[in-house]
Amino acid sequence: MMKTTKIQGLMLASGLATLALMQPAMALDAQTFVDRLAAVYKVGGYDITFGTATLDGTTITVDGATVAVAGMEGDPLTIDTELTFTGVADADDGGFTAEALTVPDIDTDFAEEPTGHLTLTDISATDIYLPPEDKVNMTALLASVGSVSTGPLKITRDGADFLSIDSIEATNEFTYDDADAVTDIASTFDITGIWADLTSMAEEDPQAGPVIQALGLTEINGNISEKMTWGLADGHMVIDEFLLDFADVGAINFKMDMSGLTPAVFEKINAMETAKPDATPEEQQAQQMMVGMELLQAVTLTSSSLRYDDAGLAPKLLDLFASQSGADRAAFVESLKAMVPQLVGQAGVPELTDMVVPQVNTFLDDPKSIEVAVKPATPTTLLVLSAAAANPASLISALGLAITANQAAAE
Repeated sequence: MMKTTKIQGLMLASGLATLALMQPAMALDAQTFVDRLAAVYKVGGYDITFGTATLDGTTITVDGATVAVAGMEGDPLTIDTELTFTGVADADDGGFTAEALTVPDIDTDFAEEPTGHLTLTDISATDIYLPPEDKVNMTALLASVGSVSTGPLKITRDGADFLSIDSIEATNEFTYDDADAVTDIASTFDITGIWADLTSMAEEDPQAGPVIQALGLTEINGNISEKMTWGLADGHMVIDEFLLDFADVGAINFKMDMSGLTPAVFEKINAMETAKPDATPEEQQAQQMMVGMELLQAVTLTSSSLRYDDAGLAPKLLDLFASQSGADRAAFVESLKAMVPQLVGQAGVPELTDMVVPQVNTFLDDPKSIEVAVKPATPTTLLVLSAAAANPASLISALGLAITANQAAAE
């Protein structure tokens, strides 16, 4: 009996000792996690100070944070709410993973006269990865989150609906090499169900009011979306779509294909923003010029385009301006067409005038679409294009500049 009691006593003492030893380690792990998170985002120019971090099983709860951004003046952003990381675990490489970060719903006033009120629900980030301390770099920042999303956002002014968004979502899909290093990122970004009521602006602004009413833009509805792929080794970034699409107004779409935009390039840009805060203006300018020259030499342009597809706004604008000038639309359009050669001709580049004028005239006669695109014969560094800018006619040729109106978008 005495032997059994001694064994039980030893087991109890051992358990209490183990528990006592675990408590500091658990607190340290929680703090190490948020410290690592702050270190990762510091690479991108974010100076984050987290509140107290507490570990409970696989959940880390953080009592708010403050965020300052390099190069931006003003007080740091204060996040005065609880941040909850769930499914936290040690990674095999010495880093951390977390299944999700969730933030409580926001329901707050943010302005007075008129009273502004904002609500935002279902805020979360998923598939979080923080590398070991010796591998904190720009690539680690880029690969730190798989997705970020929110539910509905709503803003009211004096209790009346002013702006709403159905959802916001950004996703990243990563490709890894045999050493588990990220090689490629495929990203999407969507803001869906954007709605805004412009009647209050029309009522409060005597100049904007008549224009809004004449254009029938008392409210707007639309979406914003982006699709992008990025190879980190050579910095090959392709933006397949950056689209702002609003019903009964129009759509603006930007596309780009460039190389040389590696994580190292972005690290240099961020380092330029944060290094030597006490440097003289001359030293800052010299550093900016040095980094700028490196970027011009490193980045190569393959193609880029900006396209506008009208959905009803352009004809209304032409009717409005014609009415204000006291002419009918046909006469007003002819007067605009007469002005275009003079305006473009001020650049002193006949080739540009010959390119722009026919396409602008086509659009003014029947506003459907207009697109400005550049596509050099071969991918060309920005440094070469900058040198060509000394001769505008040469630059037009080097860029492969093209302007088209009322033509179908290229696939």
